[in-house]
Amino acid sequence: MLTKRIIPCLDVKNERVVKGTNFINLRDAGTAVDLAQRYYEEGADELVFLDITASEEKRKTLVKLVKSVAKVIRIPFTVGGGISSVNDISDLLNNGADKISLNTSAVKNPQLIYEAAKIFGSQAVVAAIDIKKISKSYKVFIKGGKVDSNLEAFEWCKKVTELGAGEILLTSMDKDGTKSGYDIKFLDNLTKIVNVPVIASGGAGNPLHFLEAFNAGADACLAASLFHYKELVIKDLKKYLSKKGLTIRL
Repeated sequence: MLTKRIIPCLDVKNERVVKGTNFINLRDAGTAVDLAQRYYEEGADELVFLDITASEEKRKTLVKLVKSVAKVIRIPFTVGGGISSVNDISDLLNNGADKISLNTSAVKNPQLIYEAAKIFGSQAVVAAIDIKKISKSYKVFIKGGKVDSNLEAFEWCKKVTELGAGEILLTSMDKDGTKSGYDIKFLDNLTKIVNVPVIASGGAGNPLHFLEAFNAGADACLAASLFHYKELVIKDLKKYLSKKGLTIRL
């Protein structure tokens, strides 16, 4: 049985880590390097770094900051935001990233997923998908959750795996920052129709929420503010999950 993973997320704006609710009302949480080092020491399984305004501001990901973060951790490191070409991906992988996350650029140019997987391997390509319930269906949002792409979420999730993405990072915008729990219904349905690992994101508020997401089929759970402001310590969370029978790296 594969080990379930706990992944802190660093949402970066102006080189600082920030966190909001439903993708708005951002507040500062510290420096990316300091938080990355703290999470590595606390037992995080992986780390995700998202330059959340890069696509909207039409600029590249902060490569120097990525390099600085990579120097203080020894766990898999995924980087996303502002990636629009194979050259961008190569730059990040050469500066310490183990995986790259494609969101806006993948929606605008799905072929980028295929090209990236072909050159760097599917294991290095994560499809980041921000979903929001509109009327009775889920839609995919881009540009930091500001623009509705009109793509139906389940169909897009299937499409990215067909193109070669080796993992899906699924964020519920409705749940983001609310601490009301992950979108279990969507997760449960999604993990039945794709054959790649799914990272649950958006809504974690207590240890039970992580357990529910794992039981719904998630391979990893991502959280931000819960860890940033020490409302939950990774070691304590892992002990809880292990006692509930999950395979966890302690």
